[in-house]
Amino acid sequence: MAHFTIILFFLFHANSALFVSSIGINYGQIANNLPPPDKVVPLVKSIGADKVKLYDADPKVLKAFANTNVKFIIGIGNEYLSKLQDPIVAQSWVKSNVQAYLPATKITSIAVGNEVLTYNDTNLSGCLLPAMQNIHTALINLKLDQQVTVTTPHSLAVLETSYPPSAGAFRDDLKDCISPILDFLSKTCSPFLINAYPFFAYKGNSKEVSLDFVLFQPNDGIIDSGNSLHYDNMLFAQIDAVYAALDKLGFEKLRVQISETGWPSKGDDDEPGASPENAKKYNGNLLKVVNQTKGTPAMPNYDLNIFVFALFNENLKPGPTSERNYGLFKPDGSPAYNLGFSGLSSGENSGRNHSVTLSPPSVMLPGNPSDGYLTISSARGRFVWKNDIIMRIRLMLMMMVLLMVMVYNV
Repeated sequence: MAHFTIILFFLFHANSALFVSSIGINYGQIANNLPPPDKVVPLVKSIGADKVKLYDADPKVLKAFANTNVKFIIGIGNEYLSKLQDPIVAQSWVKSNVQAYLPATKITSIAVGNEVLTYNDTNLSGCLLPAMQNIHTALINLKLDQQVTVTTPHSLAVLETSYPPSAGAFRDDLKDCISPILDFLSKTCSPFLINAYPFFAYKGNSKEVSLDFVLFQPNDGIIDSGNSLHYDNMLFAQIDAVYAALDKLGFEKLRVQISETGWPSKGDDDEPGASPENAKKYNGNLLKVVNQTKGTPAMPNYDLNIFVFALFNENLKPGPTSERNYGLFKPDGSPAYNLGFSGLSSGENSGRNHSVTLSPPSVMLPGNPSDGYLTISSARGRFVWKNDIIMRIRLMLMMMVLLMVMVYNV
């Protein structure tokens, strides 16, 4: 009987773990007062994140997170795209910034550029896909393509239409540029990354947009006139608009990953809704939604893949006040508002007033991109329900076999 109890306990908990979605966090470093990376590891662990997205390939961060089992998306700044037209440069970058840290640091994806297609620079846009292809070819040459994908994050502004969600469609002027990128992502089994911020919809029209709708609070929601689906929060509507746009171009099987979303705890007078209370509601409710392990109304069988923006408030970011106040934590490691995270204890907080100097990538200079990432205001990595079911069935069968063996021995 004791053996049976132990097996049931193990079976329940092992199987339950498969139902728990994980959350990712964006680790930006446009600041001069952040704690050193080794002090950041416990912060990431404290929020239950097992995925981190960087905007560069900072060696100090990648070394600090070695053997932590945290998965990384590392970034390549927009200013490097022209250099990556050279396959030799691309291969050197992959060797220095990816291969050098594997397998101790789990680098699972490379984000080439950031919101390039909405940067209104045709020369830059023209460099994007060749850069992605050269990075992917380098991964193939180094036999890393089976463990590291190549993708690029997009602004929600790539959509011409986003409401109702079923009418989602890409901008006409971007279709010729985005279709080959989608084809590349599809052939390499890479996710489609999108940065989605309901905050901007509320900021732009606070009199018409329901605050409860954007904060995941109880509300009547909306009905999609195209398919009669009900939406009770804006983020899900935005995600499904992206899926609808992908479907219209013939890429309905591509998985969408939210590479950035969040809410500022402080803003200017013309930024309604930017407050600690609303940031707590948005991010707190977002974490609850992710842990429910259910998809969106249009894609209920797909788990959510979401990276919260951001780990820290970043004091050197340009733009409105909100830009510098998206962090879950203050630079000293204390929570920016109460989400139930303890942050760094006083004994651990040696990072106060610590100025972080970013080392440049081994191949390209400067290492810390001039913009780091665009201001917000201006899969491996994919979890499919069917695959989860297969995993659960396999686990249950293994447990049943083990149970029968132990009962037989008793």
